[in-house]
Amino acid sequence: MPVWTYSARTVSGELKRAEYDAASRDEVIAYLRSQRLIPVAVREKPKGIDLNNLLGGGKVKTRDIVIMTRQFATMINAGLPLVQSLDILAKQSDNKTLQSTLQAVLYDVESGNTLADAMREHTKVFLPLYVNMVAAGETGGILDTILVRLAVFLEKAESLSRKVKGAMIYPGVISFVALSAIVVLLLFVIPTFQQMFESFDQVLPLPTRIVIMASDILQGYWWAMGGGVMAAVWLFKRWIATSSGRLIFDRILLRLPVFGNLARKSSVARFTRTLGTLLSSGVTILEGLEITARTSGNRVIHDAIMESRNSIAGGASISEPLRVSGVFPPMVTQMINVGEETGDLDGMLTKIADFYDDEVDTAVESLLKAMEPLMIVILGTVVGGMIVAMYLPIFGIINTMQ
Repeated sequence: MPVWTYSARTVSGELKRAEYDAASRDEVIAYLRSQRLIPVAVREKPKGIDLNNLLGGGKVKTRDIVIMTRQFATMINAGLPLVQSLDILAKQSDNKTLQSTLQAVLYDVESGNTLADAMREHTKVFLPLYVNMVAAGETGGILDTILVRLAVFLEKAESLSRKVKGAMIYPGVISFVALSAIVVLLLFVIPTFQQMFESFDQVLPLPTRIVIMASDILQGYWWAMGGGVMAAVWLFKRWIATSSGRLIFDRILLRLPVFGNLARKSSVARFTRTLGTLLSSGVTILEGLEITARTSGNRVIHDAIMESRNSIAGGASISEPLRVSGVFPPMVTQMINVGEETGDLDGMLTKIADFYDDEVDTAVESLLKAMEPLMIVILGTVVGGMIVAMYLPIFGIINTMQ
């Protein structure tokens, strides 16, 4: 027999939640009325284990959230009730995790909770930024406008993330190909040359001996090298998970010659767009800075933003701590200062974000143009050097015979 979860109010208005075994929803409602309870929400409890989550399908992509948010905004703007809109969104969602989350949100809203409070229970799907903007929209009676802003913000944030990740794909692929080629050469090609060289009665050139020694080490201790790499990766993850480790790593990242500039620009674009969107949606400056710091993605940026928050809490400006941190470019801090003085901080932040979005585009394009010939030269030098090192003894024998 199905198990039903229900919420109902007593005659005095108290909200009660519980479960009840019944053959149908109508039977549950009849039971509640017999107990002098007013039904608020009655839903069948999911059965069994969620295989979608076990098989790795439990993630909700940003694209799914954007589509859902735009549809939500359209329905609210058209005058559909909140509960009906959530019900439609849950039924038409293709992502099982998002579908079950929306059903849970719907249940909580029917039980008397606000939309923001219902979403706050599902932090893996709805980020703090999302929840706080929804709360501001509910309070100000402009939920449809806030949802449109959220959709635009998420689309731009996803676009920025794709650009940065796209810049990493090419060097990553080339590095993988180069490493694979080196391993194949050392394990299968070099041993063949080594057997041939053993029949030569001559001292091998130094480059050849180095390559043969590397081949012997890899063949004899591949398990130790593989274990060492895995241990190093595990230790690195443990170290970067600590507060001090993350801070040191992010500092090094921002100081790298090329990648540091890209990371800085993308962080500035994310910070200014997030804060500008929050402020324009009615979120307070202190709360907006705290949310922005948590979503910055860089510990150095996070600390600089929190210093700025503390400064504002003490009655000072937001721009001065950002300038003192040395993390943000002078143009950014000066434009934020102008925005504070003119009372148009959210508009100024949006302009900065648009500018740095274009800067990220240019940086990614320049990086890809520079990386392509550089990676080809590195790959050709390493692989070609190994091949030349193995042919040096043959060239020596040919010269001797002449």
